[in-house]
Amino acid sequence: QVQLVESGGGLVQAGDSLRLSCAASGRTFSNYVMGWFRQAPGKEREFVAAMTRSGGSTYYADSVKGRFTISRDNAKNTVYLQMNSLKPADTAVYSCAATYREINPMGAPWYDYWGQGTQVTVSS
Repeated sequence: QVQLVESGGGLVQAGDSLRLSCAASGRTFSNYVMGWFRQAPGKEREFVAAMTRSGGSTYYADSVKGRFTISRDNAKNTVYLQMNSLKPADTAVYSCAATYREINPMGAPWYDYWGQGTQVTVSS
């Protein structure tokens, strides 16, 4: 089992920045691909970003490329999502997820463990 706890969400204005954190416990963090997903009210969950075990490869949704950066600190068992130039369309609950498999880091069904999520609200 892997437990994931997100933090760092909040209410910001368009153009502002936020950094989300996801602290993991329970298993060897460096063995897991880590991803961030988001779900806005009335919409399906969508992929945001992912990073492979070693951090050698990253993946981003087109809607966040150039604005969001995923990173991880395996010594701290934590994955981060730096979000810059936030837009109202980024408003959602952001969840981190972990999977042992490197089959499709952008696919939610491949993830085995999920955090509860943190709310990000961007006002115009």
